[in-house]
Amino acid sequence: MRDLKTTGWVNNLRNMLARREENMRKPKPDLNDIFSHLREKLKKYSPPLQTRFDDEGRFELWSVKELVIEGRKRRDVFFASLIIQKGYVGFYFMPVYIEDDKKRLFDPALLKLLKGKSCFHIRQLDEGLLQQVESALVVGFQLYQERGWV
Repeated sequence: MRDLKTTGWVNNLRNMLARREENMRKPKPDLNDIFSHLREKLKKYSPPLQTRFDDEGRFELWSVKELVIEGRKRRDVFFASLIIQKGYVGFYFMPVYIEDDKKRLFDPALLKLLKGKSCFHIRQLDEGLLQQVESALVVGFQLYQERGWV
């Protein structure tokens, strides 16, 4: 009886190590490359949006305008940013908060990458996903324009 339990445990360990070794052989995505491609898409909106950070691993876009939003005076409104994190590029996109129907903004493949309320974890980037991000940026920018935030 003891040998069966030991054998099961040993087999589980072997399987786990084999999966780990297989994952280590897979090529890691180049996060800097993903960041660069996405940054080029966001840069199309500057101006009229203002770039606050633009360095090796961080890029931010803001709308700088005197506004009143929900009764509060504001001088600026965050639009989007990119940050290289461990294992993914974080794409933070504020128009998510002003559009209840997320399906209007995002393709289902992009929506699967949404973690939390406004952060997308992008680990791989292909032409289709890049186009989906670009479409979301267009719709998000239009939402800001409709509200007079740009």
